[in-house]
Amino acid sequence: MKNTRMAKNWVSRIGNYPISSTIADPNSFSCTTFNILAPIYKRLIHEVKPNLFDDIESEIKAYWLNRNEGILDLLLCENSSIICLQEFWVGNEELVNMYDTRLGDAGYINFKLARTNNRGDGLLTAVHQDYFRVIGHREFLFNDFGDRVAQLLHVEVIGGFTHNNVGQEILIVNTHLLFPHNSSMCLERLRQVYKILQSVEAYRKENNLSPLPIILCGDWNGSKRGHVYKFLRSQGFVSSYDTAHHYTDADADAHKWVSHRNHRGNICGVDFIWLLNPNKYRKVLKTSWSDAVFGLFKYQVRRASLTEEDAFAFLKADNDGDYITYSGFCEALRQLKFIGHPNGLSNEETKDLWVQADVDGNGVVDYEEFQQHIWNPTRCDQTEEDIASGSTIGYRVQNAVLYPSEAEKGLWPDDYLLSDHARLTVVFTPVRLACSRLS
Repeated sequence: MKNTRMAKNWVSRIGNYPISSTIADPNSFSCTTFNILAPIYKRLIHEVKPNLFDDIESEIKAYWLNRNEGILDLLLCENSSIICLQEFWVGNEELVNMYDTRLGDAGYINFKLARTNNRGDGLLTAVHQDYFRVIGHREFLFNDFGDRVAQLLHVEVIGGFTHNNVGQEILIVNTHLLFPHNSSMCLERLRQVYKILQSVEAYRKENNLSPLPIILCGDWNGSKRGHVYKFLRSQGFVSSYDTAHHYTDADADAHKWVSHRNHRGNICGVDFIWLLNPNKYRKVLKTSWSDAVFGLFKYQVRRASLTEEDAFAFLKADNDGDYITYSGFCEALRQLKFIGHPNGLSNEETKDLWVQADVDGNGVVDYEEFQQHIWNPTRCDQTEEDIASGSTIGYRVQNAVLYPSEAEKGLWPDDYLLSDHARLTVVFTPVRLACSRLS
């Protein structure tokens, strides 16, 4: 028996107060991120025996058409200035045309990007022409085993603040990271974020842009307790939803909200809108990446109940001296499956890690270097170009909401059928920032 529950009036849950309707400042704008669950991945549950799966939604047009009409109803009711969708079914022309038509009629410019290797789904980023003029657009193809991609839009705010007769400009990124099916995928997920940040920085330098506000949207497939979250925080990004609700990075705040019920039935918070203001202090990107990989190393050895001293001995391998050699370093990484397989660290990445650890360049890492640069990295190096100078425009988070509202309490309602993800919408308000270069 096929699932016959065809939900009607999808947007009835949202009440009378879409967040965008509360914006009072004409210079403010809203941003929505939403993984809309591609029909090619949605399984329809057997009604008689709920533990059994019956059909793929993409095989039944009435189902996927009705659900996506409901998604569009919700998005158009919210009327966000920026819409970032993941798992958009780019492989279905009828669905693509429906989104293009309805979003286009509502005043949006749409940009779509399919995942590589004809996976069938991809990304859609839409910006409203009343709020933004699109200056540039880039597509990032990671060409990894997850076939992940990202979009970058360089936009100017229409009618916004100006500084030195230059309008507000923002870099917007939409992406969907690899799902952590097992611990070996943590490294690849970190690499995906590293590639995104490298690509954004390369775009900024190619176009001779001064530091701009950056907004990263998407399904990050990892929670606040994960390595991706810590990596982005080390780069100066803040989680907009957590900022709006005054949640910290502490474990006590890690599960106060959720945004996804995954295929294993677990609920977790994985959808983020990250903000980086141009005056925000941050580490050099390569340093931050190395620290993130060493953090993953530390996590792995701690899982094996190894102490700091044990970890040092493990990296020494069979070396009798009180230091780590490069060969011992590589052997330890191989045992932990950081290297030695197609998706592990490349030779260049491994050598870069070694350089970050062997700071004096003498060819070995002693215990003090191990403590300061592998076990508990304390570096805070930053180049002058990493931070804006003088007065510039940035943003503060004015408000942030999840739909359905139960997700804000860490709950997942069984009657929510639009997707297996919540929709996150954030309102940003411009502020003038006082910036200064490092002395």
